[in-house]
Amino acid sequence: MTGPGGAIGRSLDLALIGNGRIALLVDAMANVVWGCFPQFDGDPVFCALLDAAQPGEERGVHGIVLEDCVRASQAYRRNTAVLVTRLVDAHGGEIEVIDCIPRFAQHGRLYQPVVHVRQLRRLAGSPRVTVRLRPAYHWGHRPPPPARGSSHLRYTLGEQSLRLTTDAPLATIAEEKPFLLQDDVTLIFGEDATIPEAPRELARRFIDETTDAWRDWVRRLAIPFEWQDEVIRAAITLKQNASDDTGAIVAAVTSSIPEAAGSGRNWDYRYCWLRDGYFVINALNRLNATGTMEGFLRYLVNIAADAATSPLQPVYRIDGDPALAESVVPTLPGYRGMGPVRLGNDAYRQVQNDVYGAAVLAATHAFFDARLTERGDEALFARLEVLGQRALECHALPDAGIWEYRGRARVHTFSSVMCWAACDRLARIAARLGLAARAARWQADAARIRDFIDRECWSAQRGAFVAGVGGDDLDASLLRLTDLGYCRPDDPRYVATVLAIERELKRGNFIFRYVDDDDFGAPANAFVVCTFWFVNALAAIGRRDEARALFDSLLQARNRHGLLAEHLDAATREPWGNFVQTYSMVGIIDCAIRLSMPWDDAF
Repeated sequence: MTGPGGAIGRSLDLALIGNGRIALLVDAMANVVWGCFPQFDGDPVFCALLDAAQPGEERGVHGIVLEDCVRASQAYRRNTAVLVTRLVDAHGGEIEVIDCIPRFAQHGRLYQPVVHVRQLRRLAGSPRVTVRLRPAYHWGHRPPPPARGSSHLRYTLGEQSLRLTTDAPLATIAEEKPFLLQDDVTLIFGEDATIPEAPRELARRFIDETTDAWRDWVRRLAIPFEWQDEVIRAAITLKQNASDDTGAIVAAVTSSIPEAAGSGRNWDYRYCWLRDGYFVINALNRLNATGTMEGFLRYLVNIAADAATSPLQPVYRIDGDPALAESVVPTLPGYRGMGPVRLGNDAYRQVQNDVYGAAVLAATHAFFDARLTERGDEALFARLEVLGQRALECHALPDAGIWEYRGRARVHTFSSVMCWAACDRLARIAARLGLAARAARWQADAARIRDFIDRECWSAQRGAFVAGVGGDDLDASLLRLTDLGYCRPDDPRYVATVLAIERELKRGNFIFRYVDDDDFGAPANAFVVCTFWFVNALAAIGRRDEARALFDSLLQARNRHGLLAEHLDAATREPWGNFVQTYSMVGIIDCAIRLSMPWDDAF
């Protein structure tokens, strides 16, 4: 079942396919090893990525097994999220597997069913294949045998039923019998609904229309001249992580991939962090993909409506539900057997004061971007002022910070700066709306917070901004001070802080978020986006050639499909942490835009 690609679930050399409702991860041998239904934070029907079973015994997998397979190749169709895998056997047989999650316009609206379409095509010889469809439920439990219909198998998976519609013999699929692939075979797995047309024709239409839809979306992007393929893949990936239904943006589609081997730093990231959402829409907006931003703003406004009576949480469910109680799942051993596997995330209980700045920064677009359908007005400004007031009240209070420390709280510089950003942007919005008195009020509040930061977060002894009040340690979030508008790039304090971070947090070519012990000891791997922040900082302070070289080095750390996880080993470049990480993909877009030569200078 594993062939030349190695054991299932042992690597993050995976491709992402999705449509804004569901997302699946496919390994190099065309095995679906991760995927939740009926949405990103649903039950992992495919969970082999977190199973350490012996080859052939995996739970939660959708595998295509070519007998005597000796070679595999895999790539996306250009500028799409449609994946093509080619497998070759030792006897000259060759097959092609096309994977698609449908997404296209139909009857005047976006059509994105909870459906995975697979087509198996014989390209040469007499290949023999086995289809191993083994959905799981409730985090790894094996379901009862599927019920057979006229042309489908129905799988009862706890509270949901899913259906496989196929033109292959049902017994062949249900009993995992090998068969000679003489013609195309179609496998349509997803919603338990009748398909009114021939599976082969429906699959071809879905694949073709989805291909066209993705390419049309890409054609509308405003991309930099250099690193175009890298930016396009990053943009498609971010779009796949955004819920078109609610506007939420998930941090990653996986749960519990450890940040480092045996670290215990295993978290469920299938939810919407407001901070991450801001970074994503900011990047996509710069590429002219404004639809994702408008969806996230609607999501954000609905959440912010409750801010008058309760603090803003850092993270919410896709539907906006604030409850994310964390628990350990005993039924799955974890990635490479390195548990625990977690469901939910207790970060929702944390105080993270930077979230008010992230929310206001995201909403600021609505007042200044004339492309948006729904523009910001005084009513929205009034809601945002509630967030600004909370930012003012908590700018000097301890919190868990951007890195979500679980065992300690302090006044973090980054959180204070984000509180400043909330007040600063409210002043600018008020001026835009012609509200002079409100603008003056928020300018004064921003100045008050700035005075606190300059006084308490700058260390004369270290000659740098430090991670928090009363400390002398550094963290990589300080690299963001110019991007947030707090410091000019030529501010000697900022330059000194960048140099200090380079000296103390850089390991090889990569920047650690911090190096001091936290709740789990000292971090072992680099947090990918921090190195992208460092690339931008180098460019900002005039070290552009070094920034370009480091950016190119970072791009070499992507997997074969151009995707990045949350962390990587600074020595081996092996990816760790949840996958695909939106933070990391945003870094590609931001750096490419900053470093690329202008189109006008390219010819």
